[in-house]
Amino acid sequence: MQAREIALAIDLGGTKVDAALVGADGRVVPGTVHRAPTGRDAAREDVARSIREVAAAAVADLGARDRLIGVGIGSAGPVDLDGGAIAPLNLPAIAGLRIVPLAQQVAPGVPVRLALDGACIALAEHWRGAAAGARNALAMVVSTGVGGGLIVDGALVTGRSGNAGHIGQLRLRQRAPGGPPTDGTLEALASGPSAVAWARGQGWAGATGEELSGAYAAGDPVAVAAVRRSAGAVGEAIADVATLLDLDVAVIAGGFARVAEDYLDLVRTAAAEAAVFDYARAVRIDASGLDGHGPLIGAGALVLR
Repeated sequence: MQAREIALAIDLGGTKVDAALVGADGRVVPGTVHRAPTGRDAAREDVARSIREVAAAAVADLGARDRLIGVGIGSAGPVDLDGGAIAPLNLPAIAGLRIVPLAQQVAPGVPVRLALDGACIALAEHWRGAAAGARNALAMVVSTGVGGGLIVDGALVTGRSGNAGHIGQLRLRQRAPGGPPTDGTLEALASGPSAVAWARGQGWAGATGEELSGAYAAGDPVAVAAVRRSAGAVGEAIADVATLLDLDVAVIAGGFARVAEDYLDLVRTAAAEAAVFDYARAVRIDASGLDGHGPLIGAGALVLR
């Protein structure tokens, strides 16, 4: 009986690390997803231990017919491909962590490949998601942070260092409703924690993205302004990338992209208003079609594709 080729996929983000097995069909093997918390205040050794534990738990799920052919790692950036190391902006305690050798301890004898988490999302969306068949695509996540990846002429673009597509660190100048212009990165303007912090600075009493979502649905004016501020920044950034790369599609994933039912419509409107040329205005903006598994599928694709 022929062995089933399997990749171990690891996705490291600002609040959690996930590991799972991904099959050659581009699907996460049911029952193999394991998760542990990370967080800005987590100690370096605790994050490293969490990575090892979830990866080992996923490896333990391999079946008798499964053959592990490699490990794919997607991490919040920046990443250092040459050194096999990472320095996530939202996890300052682990700057310089050599994650590739760490993964090799869990799965010795197979190749380990590292990429920016946004690059993994782009791979996944182009393989099985909303960007399938696109020539030029942007895939991005709006969550604890804002990341992204690029498909150009049908191929993933990683750049010299591996950080191409890191859209969250583009700088924007945005006029907040009733206030002076705000100058900052897309992540600082649009991420979930940034939107909550801005709303609190305007007198809103809530503390979480979930509460902000409820307040937005209830019509709270500060919550509405905070969500529109986030979506407006995302739309402006997409317009810039579409102008530069003549995008077919921009795919948006991440928990904060679901903060409001009309969040994507707000992004579409902002992108159309910010674009100067019709070709950039024509970019299709869609939600991810991968049920939250895009980062893991993309990490698996580093090995399987």
